[in-house]
Amino acid sequence: MILPRTLLLGFLAIFLCTGVSAQKADAKKMKSIAEVTDSLEKMEGYFDFYWSDEEGKVYLEVKNFDEDFLYVNSLAAGLGSNDIGLDRNQLGDSRVVQFRRVGPKVLLVQRNLDYRAVSDNPDEVASVRDAFAQSVLFGFKAAAMSDGRALIDLTPMLLSDAHGVIDRLKKGKQGTFKLDADRSAVYRAKTKNFPQNSEFEATLTFTGEATGSQLRSVTPTSGSFSLRMHHSFVELPDDGYQARVFDPRSGYFPMMYADYATPIDQPLHKRFITRHRLEKKDPTLEMSDPVEPIIYYLDRGAPEPVKTALLEGARWWNEAFEEAGYRNAFRVEVLPEDADPLDVRYNVINWVHRSSRGWSYGSSVVDPRTGEIIKGHVLLGSLRVRQDFLLAQGLIPAYAEGSTPDPRLEEMALARLRQLSAHEVGHTIGLAHNFAASVNERTSVMDYPHPYVTLENGVVDLSEAYAVGIGEWDVRTVLYGYQDFTEGVSEKEELAEILEENDRLSLLYLSDADARPAGSSNPQAHLWDNGGNAVDELDRLLELRAFALKNFGPDNLAPDLPISELEKVLTPVYLMHRYQVEAVAKSVAGYYYQYETNSAYETAGLKPVDDDEQRRAVKGLLRTLSPDVLRLPATIYRTIPPPAMGYDRDRELFKTKNGGGLDPFAMAELAADNTLMFMLHPQRLDRVAEQRALYPKMGFTTLPKYLKRIWTSTNADPVDKTERPYAAALNAMVQRRYVEHLMRVATDATAAEMVRAATMNELRRISKSLNGEEMQRTYLDNRIKLFLRNPGELKLPPAGNLPDGSPIGCGH
Repeated sequence: MILPRTLLLGFLAIFLCTGVSAQKADAKKMKSIAEVTDSLEKMEGYFDFYWSDEEGKVYLEVKNFDEDFLYVNSLAAGLGSNDIGLDRNQLGDSRVVQFRRVGPKVLLVQRNLDYRAVSDNPDEVASVRDAFAQSVLFGFKAAAMSDGRALIDLTPMLLSDAHGVIDRLKKGKQGTFKLDADRSAVYRAKTKNFPQNSEFEATLTFTGEATGSQLRSVTPTSGSFSLRMHHSFVELPDDGYQARVFDPRSGYFPMMYADYATPIDQPLHKRFITRHRLEKKDPTLEMSDPVEPIIYYLDRGAPEPVKTALLEGARWWNEAFEEAGYRNAFRVEVLPEDADPLDVRYNVINWVHRSSRGWSYGSSVVDPRTGEIIKGHVLLGSLRVRQDFLLAQGLIPAYAEGSTPDPRLEEMALARLRQLSAHEVGHTIGLAHNFAASVNERTSVMDYPHPYVTLENGVVDLSEAYAVGIGEWDVRTVLYGYQDFTEGVSEKEELAEILEENDRLSLLYLSDADARPAGSSNPQAHLWDNGGNAVDELDRLLELRAFALKNFGPDNLAPDLPISELEKVLTPVYLMHRYQVEAVAKSVAGYYYQYETNSAYETAGLKPVDDDEQRRAVKGLLRTLSPDVLRLPATIYRTIPPPAMGYDRDRELFKTKNGGGLDPFAMAELAADNTLMFMLHPQRLDRVAEQRALYPKMGFTTLPKYLKRIWTSTNADPVDKTERPYAAALNAMVQRRYVEHLMRVATDATAAEMVRAATMNELRRISKSLNGEEMQRTYLDNRIKLFLRNPGELKLPPAGNLPDGSPIGCGH
């Protein structure tokens, strides 16, 4: 039925009037905050909030709308798996947010500070703000309103997966999970309020189907597990902090944003270092107490003697602040008994337990507006100390005197903990890695140190395994970030002078991007190495390794353990040269360079590693493929049986192909793969060809000759003639692995065409020149011909992985 237009308008008017009246009625019905909270427990602080024990809810009173504050989410109780990476007291994101009210709705909005206009013109500021998206993190409906204030039920936000646990598990192929509201609740004991920060915590239960072994290994019931999520609302610092400009040579992490108010003749992106606020009480004095010292607190859960070692290592930094003109500016104490490690008021060194050894982390809560560090937060994995103990155990007859281990094992492990504590704290005061520090006699704790163990007259010395105290680079870096400059002095000029003095002192600095990639090219940037010359250090390590293997036996194991456990002690000794191999490889077709500004154009740039050093590097790498390095002494492979009942193989051991026992050939194969992976990295091969073309006066080699040299070395005769069959089998294995690596490079779509052409050509050359034992010739000839006939048809087995050497999990 169609109604007349006048009748429709009448119905519409009645409907609108009824709707408006209903809204007014609803508004009148909304109770005041006092009425709703009359029977609730009030907790006064930065944001006043109320606890309803009857409902199990937190009600937050919001009165300062449209005002910025910092929101940080964290994980108070973790999962315990390195691989998944959800640790106890793990920091989450830091966001500048504000509450905005629209009628009865209250929105929590995150500002987009990556794009801004630092300008006095409000229209210019608004134009940039509106050009880029903001994020509404959560929405609430006011439960009560009074005098422009709103009361909101914060509980749904507290019970949300703010830390991204579900997504982390899904990406890690550990299963599909969801939050179970019936088994989640506010954790009242850690929900507290303070004048400058409000802290909330909740127990969250996740349910689903666990499809990954990593999750199953650390949960009592994998289909239902609970974590605790922490939320912090923090007052932002005042505007008294002075941002300090970032320089790529400074050694600091940068805080960056695009400033669209910048004149067109200046860079759009502004970069500042991240650092704590530190000011002298008397800026006119060369040495002064600080207005507020930087205090770090150590987790009360750290046991002795670990606790003392961690305190000692972290306190090393006070020396650097004294050099910067501060007295007692950096202190480290034990966390007060009633303090929460996630309370933003405390810089904390956490002692964190996991199911296996993992990385340690130094992170910070940073003001995204300025780069000011508000909270330093260190996570130290408790099992890492055991790896140093284990390595020392394999180098000396640790149990020659009985069941009590040689005290040098614990001394070396604790020395590493001191260095580790200082290293991670260094990150939380703003410092990045310096992976060139080992070239300068260990001038920075911000490097990754390999234990410097020496061998003199048949005696292994562990006393200098790790350096004591921060290094010269560390002191200079703190000067750049924290030194005050007297009034009237140009800060820009003084900072430039600090960096120029670093150059005069020959203090090198290279960080992650130039050290971590397997194909990286700078021979001065390494992880886990020692010494000014990588090849010399490799030779020294191989001598130490050979001595340790020759003398390895029952005295390296506690007498009450099964003899099969010797394999766990053996593994890090057998592989103690693995990282030095990577360091040496960087000299092959490598380039020297530093982080320089354009003012140093005349002296900066790339400089190829000279011919003789490249030849030495190749010779050193080929040595690690020789039977004399790859073989095990008979006293070892004739002694260690498969794991005893109740003792299993784990990821810290070599994967075997012989049925589960010690496998000398599997060990040698993976060690050879480690060398070949670096020697035949596509980017390195590209640079071998590149240097020959771009630097014709260099006489190092051509790419075909380089590849042929590797093959030729696989026929080397062993020094020890008594084990020729063993040596012959090792040589044959290396030949097979070399061919497999060539095939992998030849079909690598990311490799340069000239690299793929050269590896194909090398495969043809090998096929035509095969000689020696018939079975080996037949196998390689058939495999190469099948590959060359149709490279895409032959399925190449994945390259094996060495047992974990670096800490397990996501790299730091």
